[in-house]
This record gives sequence, C-alpha cells and structure tokens, in this order.
Amino acid sequence: MESSATQRSHAADAEPVQLPLTRIGAGFSFLSGMRVLDLSTSVAGPYATMLLGDMGADVIKIERPGIGDDARAWGPPFLDGESLWYVAVNRNKRSVTLDIVAPRGREILDALIKASDVVLLNQPLRVQKKLGVDAVACRAIRPDIVHVSITGFGLQGMRADWPCYDLIAEGYSGIMDITGEADGPAQKIGAPAADMLAGQDAAFATVSALFERTRTGAGRSIDVSLVDSMTRFLSCRMVPYLGSQEMPRRSGGKDSVIAIYQAFETADLPLTLGLGNDTIWKRFWRALDRSDIGDRECYNTNVKRREHRVEIVSIIQDLLRQHPRDHWLGLFSRNRVPAGPIYRLDEVAQDSGLLQRGLFYTLDDNGRLLPQVGTGFHVDGKANVPRRAPQRLGASTVEVLCDLAKLGDGDIESLRRDGVI
Repeated sequence: MESSATQRSHAADAEPVQLPLTRIGAGFSFLSGMRVLDLSTSVAGPYATMLLGDMGADVIKIERPGIGDDARAWGPPFLDGESLWYVAVNRNKRSVTLDIVAPRGREILDALIKASDVVLLNQPLRVQKKLGVDAVACRAIRPDIVHVSITGFGLQGMRADWPCYDLIAEGYSGIMDITGEADGPAQKIGAPAADMLAGQDAAFATVSALFERTRTGAGRSIDVSLVDSMTRFLSCRMVPYLGSQEMPRRSGGKDSVIAIYQAFETADLPLTLGLGNDTIWKRFWRALDRSDIGDRECYNTNVKRREHRVEIVSIIQDLLRQHPRDHWLGLFSRNRVPAGPIYRLDEVAQDSGLLQRGLFYTLDDNGRLLPQVGTGFHVDGKANVPRRAPQRLGASTVEVLCDLAKLGDGDIESLRRDGVI
C-alpha cells in the first residue's frame, strides 16, 4: 500500500478542475433593502460582509485608492492578476476607492454612513476613534446604525489594542495544542478557521440586530473577537475539561468521546469511520458478517468500547486492510454505516455530490471566469446564485458616489485628480 505522503504527492499531477459555469442572477433576497458599509480588510470582515451580500444586502466595500484590501496582494496563486484569496470572500459587493482620512473623503464617508444600515470594520477601538468610525461617531451620523467590529481580542480588556491574525487566535484558543499527532508539534488548522468563524459570528449577530431593529428602531454595537470565536469552536472540548479537569492531548484525531471515530488504512487509501451509537456499532459488524464481535457483552456500550478502544481499533484495522477503500465505502453506504474518504482538495472539487448541490462553480462575469465556493445551503430546494462578481478595485466608485453621495462628474474628476478616490 502506498504511504499517505506518496498518495498526497499525486495531487500535483491532478487534472485541472472543470466546474459548471454560473452567471449573475437574482440570488437570495432576504436582506434586500439593507445596505452594509464594509470598512474591513483581509478575511474575517470581508467574509462576514460577503455572507450578508449573499443574503441580498447591498454591500459597499471601501478600499484604499491604488492599494485596496490587503488580501488583493496575497499570492501566489493569482488568476489573471487577481488574488484568489481576495476572490474567495468578496463577491456580491461594490468596490469603492476612497481616502477616508482626506477631508473630502471624510465628507463622502459620512454620507455613505448616513445611507447605510450597517457599518462593519476590523480596526481596534483606538484606531476607530482616531478615524472617527467608532460606534459613537457613526451613531451621531445615523442613530439606528448597526455597528459591527471584528478584532483579535475584542474592543475591551487587557489585549484590546493588540494586533492579531488567524494564526495568533488559533494559538490562544487551544485548538492548535490538540491538533496534530501525539508525538508531533502543535498544528494550525489548514484553513483560516478563526477568521471564518468570526465572520460567521459577525454576520449572524448583524442579522439578529437588524431583526430586532424592525421592532425597536434602535441600532446595536456588536463586538466580535477572533479569539472568542475560535475558542467557542472548542466548546465540546472545553466543557468536558472544565467539568472533569481531564486534559485533552494531541492524538491524531484518535481520542474522540465516541469510541470508534477516526481514520483507518485500507488496502490502498485511508477512510474515516464513525460508529456513533450502539445501533451503528451492530450494523457495522453485521455488514462485515462478524456479528460475533458486535454482540460481545464487553463491547455493548460506548463506555465499554472506550475501555477496550485499543483492541477494537486493532481488530477493525486488520479487517479493513483486506480490501480497497472503495469496496468498504460501498459496503458501508449500503448498510448505513457512517464512513467516507479523506479527500485532497482536487478530489473535493470534483465530488459529484458537492457539484450536484451547486457548491462549486465558475462565475462567468462577461467572460471573466472566477472560481467560487457557494453560500453552502439551499432555500426552498435551490442553491444561491451570485448577484455580483468580486469586483476589480474601485469598479463601483463612480456609481456609488453619484447615487449615494450625490456628486457630479466635475466632483468625481476633482477627487480622482487629487487621489481621494
């Protein structure tokens, strides 16, 4: 059997992924009529506002003239000069370039705040106050504004002014300490988990505040912390520790509260197997025609199976090595035993089930082809459709300033000449 390292190396030889083409459409409209002013950069804030845009909000993304969002420079890889990290979290927005420090830029920003329902940003409170975009300042312009901050450590507390990235938040949260093999170093999760979780928290809190505003007419100040969001992700680990003082340790994913819940080798490729209750335990052994093992009294509860985990894992591992992965996945699927492959990303992108759900697609923006990961859930049996592609820097500047700031052509030209936009 090939080693996992050899199997993984084959990813470099994978064929280019061909995704279904999707064009701009109506999309979900739950937040139609809501306007979000996005003053954030990088991943967490832009992901939050993309989720709001996916739900129908009009998102206006303010970017620095000539530079834009930090993520526009993150690469390689680039696609036709665009950072794919930026493309991943910035659809359904209008990009406006604006120097908000310049006096005329500040006037325009105030007009945009007044025309918005939500302001979202990722600067610490000290910087917010310096720029005049803290909750108090924004509420002086629009009293019912929903003001959303995403920072590393929150707006209050001993670390409120400290800089932070996803990596730092993962370290603080404890997730890195319990990720990796037992005899290996702590590991970061292979995606910006703290950023994405904080972005989801911010979007959820924003929608909740907007819903409340329909009853009260009042805005809210929302304070989201990367470290808080990432630590909350560990609730199912933290609460057992707090209640028992039993310290979880790195195990390569082999220490679940469920006795058999881990990866196994087969005759060719690894698979995952989760025997989460007594019924599934018995179905698994019936599928293998080994009910004699499944019926043993010493294994008849999860507690007992955890006591005998080492020997059970050894028995299962010996059996699974007798046939290839696909043999087992077919057998387990027919017998309703939870199991699955350990995909590389190229395999994920070509998975027929995910493609059928509309999760991956290439967005055709008048011939500009951009890969996308969809909203991720269906409504009334349908997947979401993007209303707007991730825009080039400043693509909607003139449109927004004319419509919302009520500027004329001469004003626009003057601002452009002076580098304000």
